[in-house]
Amino acid sequence: MNILCVCGNGIGTSVLLKVNVESVAADLGVDVNVTTSDAGSAKGIANMNDLVLTSAELAPELEGTTTPVEVITNFMDTDEIKSVLEKYAD
Repeated sequence: MNILCVCGNGIGTSVLLKVNVESVAADLGVDVNVTTSDAGSAKGIANMNDLVLTSAELAPELEGTTTPVEVITNFMDTDEIKSVLEKYAD
C-alpha cells in the first residue's frame, strides 16, 4: 500500500508520521511504501497513492482527490494510526 503523509512543509511532522506509520504497519504485517509531502504539492501527487494521512487543518486542501484522505489528530498516537491502517489493510 502506498501512503502519503502530508504536513505544512513536508519535512517535519510528516516525517514523524511516516516513521510511526511504518512501525504500525510492520506490527500489522502490512507492506507499505510511505512518502512525505508538503501541503502545496500533495494534491498533485495524492492520486498516485492508496491513502493520504494528514492533519485536520490540511485535509480541506486535498479535497477533490480520488485517494482517500484520513485525518490523524495526534501523529504520535500509534493506536490512532493503527485504527486507520486497519480500515485499509487487505
